[in-house]
Amino acid sequence: MDSLIQNGIDWIIAIQSLGSWLELPMKFFTFLGNENFFFLVLPLVYWSVDAGLGLRVAFVLATSDGLKCILKLLFAGPRPYWISSQVQALSVESSFGVPSGHAQNSAALWGLMASGLPAHRRWAWITAFTLAILIGFSRLFLGVHFVHDVIAGWLIGYAILFAFLRFWDPVAAWLKMKTIGQQAMIAFLVSLFMIALGILSSIHLDNYVFPAAWTENALRSGPLPEPASIQVVFTSAGSLFGLAVGAAWIASRGGYQTEGPVAKRALRYVIGLIGVMILWEGLGAVLPRGETWVPLILRYIRYTLVGFWITAGAPWLFFHFKLARKPNM
Repeated sequence: MDSLIQNGIDWIIAIQSLGSWLELPMKFFTFLGNENFFFLVLPLVYWSVDAGLGLRVAFVLATSDGLKCILKLLFAGPRPYWISSQVQALSVESSFGVPSGHAQNSAALWGLMASGLPAHRRWAWITAFTLAILIGFSRLFLGVHFVHDVIAGWLIGYAILFAFLRFWDPVAAWLKMKTIGQQAMIAFLVSLFMIALGILSSIHLDNYVFPAAWTENALRSGPLPEPASIQVVFTSAGSLFGLAVGAAWIASRGGYQTEGPVAKRALRYVIGLIGVMILWEGLGAVLPRGETWVPLILRYIRYTLVGFWITAGAPWLFFHFKLARKPNM
């Protein structure tokens, strides 16, 4: 393991020696693999472009993000700039390193986007694969991931993509045979299972103290990381539950379609995004944060509301103000 880490550091130093001119484009590609970027793109796709594709993107994002957090806690791998002062920390992260969430999300989500474009599909897949490569490379250049972190992220991301492409339709058909209450209960149990996995993965990190040998290097670039946090697991679980309940509810009322004039589609996105920001940032500013049960449960509820707003709350508002055509029941 020590040789793997040292070889990884050598690779990063060599990549960073390519020149500072790469910093800006690498930060751009990193942004294209960021959860927050997809969190902004997801509503746009679902509300204004293709509701079916947007729904799949939503569930892939919540699943990938939750699995990434669970695996990070399980493997507890360091970041390169924590270990070596020779690595320039051109970005800052507070979580453990392996797998790379950016590489994982980019493989799964850009691949899913490509699968939703039947026209020129070959070029769509080439673009998606190229983006995944560049996003993964950007994480090396910025000094926040080892090569093995990025490779693990790509492999997991493409495994998630394969699973969704293979099982989405049969699972969706099975769920349609259930009542809305049964669908909500299934979603709730799945979200609890995700939380349970996160807690089990973090048990070995009880009373975790950031290693003193890494502290000086980490502090060069920002506050001391708290990589043992399980908050993001509750974020993903709550989002998954809210998305699923919202999707079940809106389907029971005839579903949601994105058709309509461009002006109305744009207005939907603006109005809907305001709602997301109120629930995401507004509630986040007033609710307590921390690793105890009360803040974690409130976090779960907050992201449940965000997920429900995206798949059901905002579409209901669009119907109400005639920004979207109400389906014929």
